Amino acid sequence: QVQLVESGGGLVQPGGSLRLSCAASGSIFTIYTMDWYRQAPGKQRELVASITSGGSTNYVYSVKERFTISRDNAKNTVYLQMNSLKPEDTAVYYCHADIMTYHLIRNDYWGQGTQVTVSS
Repeated sequence: QVQLVESGGGLVQPGGSLRLSCAASGSIFTIYTMDWYRQAPGKQRELVASITSGGSTNYVYSVKERFTISRDNAKNTVYLQMNSLKPEDTAVYYCHADIMTYHLIRNDYWGQGTQVTVSS
């Protein structure tokens, strides 16, 4: 059984910064790709950033040069550093991970979501 627990969301003014964290726990053998998604009101869930087990990253164009995804494999944790935040970044942010358990079962897991609100 695997759980992803997110933290770091909150209210910030435009131009501000937040750092999201997501820690995976449970019967984890290895974690492949970890991702951050977001879902704004009235919008579909969007892939924001991803990072492979080897550290290769990808970003949606709208957050490039503003957001940075990173991971600490020893802690089974993924981070999203968000700088120069804009109102359009307002959304619920979800972490996601592709995980192989010690039972050799590979599945997708999701965090509970954390609210990020960018507003004056």
